[in-house]
Amino acid sequence: MLPERSKFTVTVEVVPPAGPDAESILAKLEALAALPIDGFSVATNPVAKPRMSALALCALIQQRTERPAILHCTTRDHNRLSIQALLWGARALGISTVLAATGDFVALGDRARTTTVRDVDVFALVHLAREAGLRTGVVLDPRPESNGLEREIRRLERKAEAGAEFAVTQPFYDEARVRALAEATQRIGIPIVLGILPLRTARHAEFLHHQVAGIAVPQAVRQQMRQAKDPAAKGAANARKMLAAARQYLAGACLMPPFDHFEMLFDILPQDQKDSKSSRGLCAPHQGKDSREW
Repeated sequence: MLPERSKFTVTVEVVPPAGPDAESILAKLEALAALPIDGFSVATNPVAKPRMSALALCALIQQRTERPAILHCTTRDHNRLSIQALLWGARALGISTVLAATGDFVALGDRARTTTVRDVDVFALVHLAREAGLRTGVVLDPRPESNGLEREIRRLERKAEAGAEFAVTQPFYDEARVRALAEATQRIGIPIVLGILPLRTARHAEFLHHQVAGIAVPQAVRQQMRQAKDPAAKGAANARKMLAAARQYLAGACLMPPFDHFEMLFDILPQDQKDSKSSRGLCAPHQGKDSREW
């Protein structure tokens, strides 16, 4: 699934279950069949807590939904041998796209029993994924808490030089920042996919703004959430605005339903309006060693 500037791509991020039973989440994803979704993006051990293998869930999702799944692959969890095995395994299971990332840091309280590996850095991971014949994307974190956009743009340039073919951002909540991002990344020449994490409550908005690195929820948006009679509806309305901004300025959007609230997507995406020219075909497993996808 390789986003292109001429075709807008919509994916949905999925967090694997904390256990061996994937039936509940697979049923929720099957229920999204009427929505114009090009594929799913499967996180790997988010916030450095154990979850079902993202590789296994990707394969299950593709079997059940007949839509492609993007495998998140981190340097945190694997040595070089394990990373190579993971990438080849993904190809063998019909997964054509990976998202290369460093991974969330292990919490201080967990470091006595959980180590961070990082045999390779994210630039080497991108190179290995491309060598394995996988279409490869990366993460773009503008770090709004430290005004770090320009620094992260330079880092994205290095990722593109290593072979990255697209980038997915952290969640955004205002159009002005989306427009600034589009202008700042234009020179790099790879498609940018906007992260959209719908807000559920005023408390959710405050938590994301104050406690989660890489996310800034503007004061005006947080105030709207506090004053809303139906905060979830207000959060969905903001997500629709961000989706419209992504369509105007960028190549795609990755919707990140909080706490497995996939039902929110029905208030954000139009139903039964799948575009016959959608990028869905770009998500299909590639046919041949030199094919490229995200």
